[in-house]
Amino acid sequence: MRARRSRSSDHGLSSSSQTTLPAHLRERLGEELQVFYAYVLSENQPRHLLGLVAQLSEVLDSQDAAYAETFRDELLAVLPRLRAFAVSLAMDEAQADDLVQETVIKAWQHQESYRPGVNVEAWICTILRRLFYADRRTIKREAASEFSADPVTTPPTLEQSTDLRKIWVALTNLPPVQREALVLVSAQGMTYEAAATRAGCQVGTIKSRVSRARAALAGSLGVPALRLVTGAE
Repeated sequence: MRARRSRSSDHGLSSSSQTTLPAHLRERLGEELQVFYAYVLSENQPRHLLGLVAQLSEVLDSQDAAYAETFRDELLAVLPRLRAFAVSLAMDEAQADDLVQETVIKAWQHQESYRPGVNVEAWICTILRRLFYADRRTIKREAASEFSADPVTTPPTLEQSTDLRKIWVALTNLPPVQREALVLVSAQGMTYEAAATRAGCQVGTIKSRVSRARAALAGSLGVPALRLVTGAE
């Protein structure tokens, strides 16, 4: 009987070749990812995104000033994390900014489903990830007819940091669903349960994606040394 070949990007490694990293290596890899994610999170927000929030607030002001102020404040509060999440999905700052802009507009269009006190970050990040994966299916960037992948480009702001640039390239080479799972769990510190809720999948699926992503990333970065950001021996 011919063995069935998995079509899912979750199964880039066979179950027999999947690696479970030792705890100390998982911790070290998590530290590297947290430093990287903190760097992305600390970047100044593009002016056009801030301007978009201001424009939407002006429209809302004409309807309900108090509601508009609350909604605007909630959007501004989550904007850095929303953009960082978009960057971790797209691994391209221009695409991430477009994605955030589309997400903010979509959130504004569905403002009736917003209620003060709800978890705005979870709500708006769900909108963003749906748009991202719908976009990927539509444009089919990774079409089977392509003979080679486009070269990985890193943001100009990373040019002065060889260590962060290595992490960027390694993350870019992961399948998006694995990269997302790894960022949610190892960089953002979510539990598997919370990450599964965010990704809309089973807890076991998230665990599998994280495990495969860790193994692939550790291989790309060099598990024996792992001296990238922290410089630890």
